Amino acid sequence: MGDRRATLPMSNQVLIGDDAREKRIGLLAGWGRFPLVVARSLREQGYELYGLGIKDHADPELRSLCHSYAEIGVAKMGAQIRFFRRHGVRLATMAGKIHKVLMLQRFAWLKHLPDWTCVQTFYPHFITKTKDRTDDSMLNAVVDAYAKRGITFAPATNFAPELLVKQGTIAGRAPSRSEWIDIAFGWRLAKEMGRLDVGQSVAVKGQAAIAIEAIEGTDQCIRRAGELCPSGGFVVVKVAKPQQDMRFDVPTIGAGTIETLAAAGARLLAIEADRTIVIDQDDVASLAKRHGITVLAINDALAERKAA
Repeated sequence: MGDRRATLPMSNQVLIGDDAREKRIGLLAGWGRFPLVVARSLREQGYELYGLGIKDHADPELRSLCHSYAEIGVAKMGAQIRFFRRHGVRLATMAGKIHKVLMLQRFAWLKHLPDWTCVQTFYPHFITKTKDRTDDSMLNAVVDAYAKRGITFAPATNFAPELLVKQGTIAGRAPSRSEWIDIAFGWRLAKEMGRLDVGQSVAVKGQAAIAIEAIEGTDQCIRRAGELCPSGGFVVVKVAKPQQDMRFDVPTIGAGTIETLAAAGARLLAIEADRTIVIDQDDVASLAKRHGITVLAINDALAERKAA
C-alpha cells in the first residue's frame, strides 16, 4: 500500500509521526460498527492493535482483531491508561459512540464507580461545576488526561480517510426547490446548535424545526420528529460543528440511520461532505434507494447557493 500519511494535512502528520513507524496503536472503542471498520483498516496497514472496548458498548468481535483486548468501564480511566502504557502504546485513536445518557441515570456513578483518575479529570464538571458537560468539554478532558500520561490521540479518519464522504448524491433524486429551502434552513440551525455544542442534527419541514438533537443522539431525534410529524416528508440535516475536533464526536451515519429515517417517515437526509463518516456507504445507498430516501453530501456554500 502507498503511504497514506502523504495525503494528510501537516497537523495530522505530526500526530502520527514516529509512532506510525513502530506500528503500535491503541483503540478506545465505543458503540457501533465504526470501531470495527477502523480496527480492520489498522490491521490491513500492519498496525499492532491494542484495543479497549467500553463495557456495554463495544462489539465483541473487536477481540479477534486486536493483538491484546480488554473490556473496561467507561469511568475506569486510570485502568484504561495503564492498559495502554503496559503495552507500550503512545499513539491511540477513539471510535464509536458513548451513550452519554447513561451518566444521567439514577445512581449512575455508583454503577460505573469511577476510579481516581476519572474523579480528578471530571472534578470540575461534576463536583465544583466550574466546567460544563458538553461533548467537547468532556471529551477534551479525556484527551488531555491521556496526553498528560504520554498517550496522544489522533483522528480515526487519519487511518481510514475513505470513510469521510465526498460531495455528491449518495442515493435518490435531486431535491426539489422547497427541499433545498428546508436544507438551507436546517443547515443554518444545525450549525448554530453545533457551535453551542448541543447537537449535530435537526429535522425540518416547511422551514419549521420539528426536532433538534441534544443528548439523546441522532436516531432518537429522528424518531421524535416522526412522532411529532406523523404525515412524514420531513428533511433531516446532520453537520459537523464549526469547531469540530476530528479526534472525536465526528458525525457518523450508517445503514441503521437509514432504517430509522424510513420508519419515521423522513424523505431526505443532507450531511456535510468531507466531515461526515459514512459506514458501509454502498449498503447505505442501496437501503436508501429501496426506501425512496434521498441522501446527499454537500457543503456550506452549496447549501446556501441552492436555496438562493
